[in-house]
Amino acid sequence: MVLDLRMRRILVCMGDDSSRHSSSIEDYMRAIYGLVERGEPVTNASLAGRLEVSPSSASGMVTKLAQQGLVEHVPYRGIDLTSDGMQLARSVLRRHRLIETYLVSELGYTWDEVHEEADRLEHVLSDRLVERIAGKLGNPVRDPHGDPIPGADGSIEEEPTRLLDELPAGAVGQIARVWDTDPELLRFLAERSITIGDRVEVLERQPFGGPVVVKIGPPAEAATHALGTTIAQALSVTVH
Repeated sequence: MVLDLRMRRILVCMGDDSSRHSSSIEDYMRAIYGLVERGEPVTNASLAGRLEVSPSSASGMVTKLAQQGLVEHVPYRGIDLTSDGMQLARSVLRRHRLIETYLVSELGYTWDEVHEEADRLEHVLSDRLVERIAGKLGNPVRDPHGDPIPGADGSIEEEPTRLLDELPAGAVGQIARVWDTDPELLRFLAERSITIGDRVEVLERQPFGGPVVVKIGPPAEAATHALGTTIAQALSVTVH
């Protein structure tokens, strides 16, 4: 599903914020923040992999970001966002996650369709239009994947969660977030009626890297699923 061409032209015309950074810089800031969110090392190599660019391109952009005061890069140690970089990253995330929420809530998109659309639109929507979208949606704090939506002031509501893959047998909780944006993975979950807010109970963990066996849904109607490592590591759970 794609947006009507006329709608795209309207959105582009409303997106002329002269002080905004380039789309490449915004992409890098969101990627860096995403790695930090997952607790993964932020290096030129990890950025290159996440953005599907060459290591030399990632290295060049990191140098540019450091010169602009958005990151601090200590060779052989990693990359950290500065306070300005954190603010910029969260403003990009706010746009991206509000767009995803709007596409699902108002335009009938499914959660596996919105990531690429938001990737394109986040660079062209004006801040004014983004705030209109936020108001229309009632200022949500979570997007369709359970990702927190930063506030207009850069604040963010975090909640303690654990990856499903880390939970022992007998643990009970609620699915709070899907980390992976792979459309096929999201469709796999949707086809099995697994979504944000569902109750989940870990029945057993198969040995030698086997699947996590869980029951998902209200106790009287819960379905049993054997979820492999990729999915178990993509689901965050609020443990009761």
